[in-house]
Amino acid sequence: MGLKGFVEGGIASIVAGCATHPLDLIKVRMQLQGETHVPNPNLQSLRPALAFHTTSLSAPGSIHMPPPLPTAAAKVGPIAVGVRIIQQEGVSALFTGVSATILRQTLYSTTRMGLYDILKKKWSDPKSGNITLVQKIAAGLIAGAVGAAVGNPADVAMVRMQADGRLPQAQRRNYKSVVDAISRMASQEGVPSLWRGSGLTINRAMLVTASQLASYDQIKEMILEKGVMRDGLGTHVTASFAAGFVAAVASNPVDVIKTRVMNMKVEPGTEPPYSGAWDCALKTVRAEGPLALYKGFVPTISRQGPFTVVLFVTLEQVRKLLKDF
Repeated sequence: MGLKGFVEGGIASIVAGCATHPLDLIKVRMQLQGETHVPNPNLQSLRPALAFHTTSLSAPGSIHMPPPLPTAAAKVGPIAVGVRIIQQEGVSALFTGVSATILRQTLYSTTRMGLYDILKKKWSDPKSGNITLVQKIAAGLIAGAVGAAVGNPADVAMVRMQADGRLPQAQRRNYKSVVDAISRMASQEGVPSLWRGSGLTINRAMLVTASQLASYDQIKEMILEKGVMRDGLGTHVTASFAAGFVAAVASNPVDVIKTRVMNMKVEPGTEPPYSGAWDCALKTVRAEGPLALYKGFVPTISRQGPFTVVLFVTLEQVRKLLKDF
């Protein structure tokens, strides 16, 4: 029964992760907007979502790019970011790093979903089978921490692969796959680099798992107990959207800092842009204001909502398929 929970959670997580990967990539790009230590901030400036290339009169057939926007104007919404990625890198760029997403979900989400299921069953009341909200949250915190520690190397690789397109060509890492990314990080920066930002990853995973899984179970139980809806697709979708919103609000600040720490480029003999999580948080707030910690919130909730819906709807269907095993 314990292994079954890992298999069910793993399948659902991989499906959800691949389905929402483009939204996650846009979120990462938005969270990195405004960093003051980037090699050439002008190359990250974004035009309005509906802007088009215009042909230069001086060179027929050539592409004329408008001058970079001011820094403040560069901080635009998810639609503009998505359009810009497609214009500059092609549609396939929206799935950059999807191999890392698959590995991350296989390691991180499979572990947290399976462990949460085990703890929930272990702590449930033997007679009624019920478990309190506090116990659900505790199970989520523990499961999230363990899952994040296991999946951190894939998380670092995913962030770097998603962020690579924003750098000048000469400074891109150009990882071919998640295996190439992990092996190059280990050889060039040392094995400890694979767990860079692991403290933040663990904190975020604890928040996401506790808020997402516990709130889904709690909201689903409330809907069924009050007779609002029957146990079916409608109930699963409603509880999933609510759980996704709770998880996005709780985790976004930690997610912004995690993304920046994992993505920072540390050159030999030079001081890293951030000495740690607190340093990154302080520099971010000082340079960009407190609301910078909620950068990428729109794509976060846009991704977290569908991700949670696909996750739990798929999970419920997989459970039905495997109920006799």
